[in-house]
Amino acid sequence: MAEEPGILDRLHHTDSWRLFRILAEFVDGFELLSDIEAPLVSVFGSARFGPEHPAYSLAERLGRELAAAGFGVVTGGGPGLMEAANKGAYEAGGVSVGLNIELPHEQRPNKYQTHSLQFRYFFVRKVMFVRYAVGFVVLPGGFGTLDELTEVLVLLQTGKVHTFPLIALDRAYWRGLAAWIDDTLIAQGAVSAPEGKLLQLADSPAEVMSILRKES
Repeated sequence: MAEEPGILDRLHHTDSWRLFRILAEFVDGFELLSDIEAPLVSVFGSARFGPEHPAYSLAERLGRELAAAGFGVVTGGGPGLMEAANKGAYEAGGVSVGLNIELPHEQRPNKYQTHSLQFRYFFVRKVMFVRYAVGFVVLPGGFGTLDELTEVLVLLQTGKVHTFPLIALDRAYWRGLAAWIDDTLIAQGAVSAPEGKLLQLADSPAEVMSILRKES
């Protein structure tokens, strides 16, 4: 009797067909985002911080000020701080983009999106965050936010993307990471001093706007 195919055999059999889905996600993303005339700012933040969390109102104000200045806001499209940033931009009459991801928990599209895309693959979604952005703002968050933050840092460090400002909003939340970069990574030579300055800290949406206007 023939043996049942193992997991690697099943993966090899389906990988070629998976390429079509991946390609379709790239095409949909490129076509939608390239047609948006407003300069886009990607905003990252926790899906778990709701309206009761101080960062929610901070994210909402950020979205509102970005829209008022003519920037489009791009988030992961989910709840929490993503929703807040989308809400601020949406209610200000601006461009509010949600790059939604299929997850078994946490992710549900928020209702404050003027443009919406649905992704199955994280890596395709990450390309869309970066490809058309003139700036990144990182709000308080967890592992997912850290993943996005460090990936953008690596892309900037290695020159794989065009230069844009990367801003961590809420200095009190991010100062531990900034101190570790200075006191450990730079001190031990893992990162150069100029590379350590790729991440800028801000305390208010107004400070974010000042950096964006100066550098984008």
